[in-house]
Amino acid sequence: MLSFNQDLFLAINAFAGHSRVQDLLGIVLAEGLPYLFIAVEVWLYFFAKRKEEALLAFYASLLGLGLNQLIGLAYFHPRPFMDHLGALLIPHGPENSFPSDHTTFMASIALTLLFCPSTRRLGDWMLLFAVIGGLARVYIGVHYPLDILGSLVVSLASAGIVVALAPRLKPLNAFVYRIEDRIFHN
Repeated sequence: MLSFNQDLFLAINAFAGHSRVQDLLGIVLAEGLPYLFIAVEVWLYFFAKRKEEALLAFYASLLGLGLNQLIGLAYFHPRPFMDHLGALLIPHGPENSFPSDHTTFMASIALTLLFCPSTRRLGDWMLLFAVIGGLARVYIGVHYPLDILGSLVVSLASAGIVVALAPRLKPLNAFVYRIEDRIFHN
């Protein structure tokens, strides 16, 4: 499995460092796509009148990132550059690679939106962007492909848990709405 992971990483990362435009696109996708997800969350909550869906996606992203931290306590996997593999396009600290926090953040939001009937179509698109962002993380040399796959599994679990618990989260949502009301309507 290690050899497969490294071979697949090298196949994706092999294109890095040959074209400034392509490398810039890879960096923008890898580093910038999470901001698109934040913008979508803000749009859903404040403008699209999909507050519950936005909150559920937010909760799922928090749960997913929390699960990543627990996984990181139990399992350490070096990043590709720590194994002296491939081209690294951005500076990055030598820390745990598995699973990818960026991808977990994006995919948790996307999958939650996909599971909610009112945002299913948007969720389809966001999941595509999450996968593209994850692959861009491989392209720029900071993650292995199985880090991205692991993130998708964590995200699926976190989104599934949050959507299943949605009725029980209504009091928490009501608390958030009260805070919003105090901030914006006083």
